[in-house]
Amino acid sequence: MTELVLVRHGETVWHRDNRYAGRSDVALTDHGRRQAEVLGDWSATAGLDAVWVSPLSRARETAAPVARATGLDPHVDERIIELDFGRAEGLTAREMERDFPKARAAFVADPVTNYLPGGEDPALAVKRMTSCAGDIVRAYPSGRVLVVGHSTAHRLLLCHLLGLPLRSYRRVFPVFRNCALTTVRWDGEGQAALLEFNTPVES
Repeated sequence: MTELVLVRHGETVWHRDNRYAGRSDVALTDHGRRQAEVLGDWSATAGLDAVWVSPLSRARETAAPVARATGLDPHVDERIIELDFGRAEGLTAREMERDFPKARAAFVADPVTNYLPGGEDPALAVKRMTSCAGDIVRAYPSGRVLVVGHSTAHRLLLCHLLGLPLRSYRRVFPVFRNCALTTVRWDGEGQAALLEFNTPVES
């Protein structure tokens, strides 16, 4: 079985206000870059076989110290990109409640059936994430692979692999911390096990 180490990128400039970044290419803060450096220190002895990364700059910048520490060339894959949040891009929850209150309330009740206006269907997003994860498992059937991506995409993938309802991703996994480690072991078919969730990185 393959160990998929799912990591959310470092802190961004929208983190303090908890703005929905989605496909917006938002920069890391100084703290986010420090988080990435600590991740790089950890990776030097983590026994990684590969690094796969979202194309957004905040994820690629987070993976850069890992590449330097391990000598692994990050594989950029469009399927790891964060969901497109449509009209919610760049907004806080309060601003959504102001601009489209009914749609926001419906999203809170069921974020998959009632995904954000103009945004990507989470059911389709999990298909691309699972397709990517399947390719990783086939390429590294007994390996350990770091996947540097995004909060919502990772949470949806976890729900799918563990057999949990997709609509529960915000409740079951309310926080995916920046540069923390979440490891799931998967055989590429039906067997998956969550080994750790939001484990702080130690250099």
